[in-house]
This record gives sequence, C-alpha cells and structure tokens, in this order.
Amino acid sequence: MPTGEPLTVAVRVKPGASRARVGGRFDGPHGPALVIAVNAPAVDGRATEAARKALADALGVRPAAVSLRTGAASRDKLFTVERPAPGVTDVLHRLRDGSDG
Repeated sequence: MPTGEPLTVAVRVKPGASRARVGGRFDGPHGPALVIAVNAPAVDGRATEAARKALADALGVRPAAVSLRTGAASRDKLFTVERPAPGVTDVLHRLRDGSDG
C-alpha cells in the first residue's frame, strides 16, 4: 500500500474493561476486526474516543490522523487512518491476527 492512501480499520470496542488492551480478532459486521478494550465507559462517546487514541498509539500514528468513519453508537466501528506510514498494515495484522507478518 502506498504511503498516503487512507487505511480503513475495523474495530470491536470493549468499553469499561478493567485493563486497556489492543489486540485480538473479532469477526464482526465489517469483517475481521481488531479488538480494543478501553477503561472508558460507553457514555457520551468516551469509549470511542479512548479507542481512537489507543488505535493511533498502537499503530504509531498521531491521534489526529485517526478518525471515526462509522459506528458512533456501536461496539463495531470503522476508523480511517490518514497518511499511514509504511509497515502500518503489518502492525495491524500482527495485533489483530497474532501473526508475525
């Protein structure tokens, strides 16, 4: 994937988790999704915002580069990553599928 093309990431958010964590796979309505557990409750978009920041951190991009595309009121979300660096898709696959490449 060329640098600069937006990347769409399917995510399954688990709000109110005792431990924040990025990793794992959930086969949801948007296909294979990355599981993101956040401490924030599913109130007033707080879990979505926490998931957005956690995704940015896990992929090594600025939080401003990650935006919610769809799923504001759902646990199943699509995020868009603007201008991802080379290797971001490999990181995503490792986090989601547990593989080394």
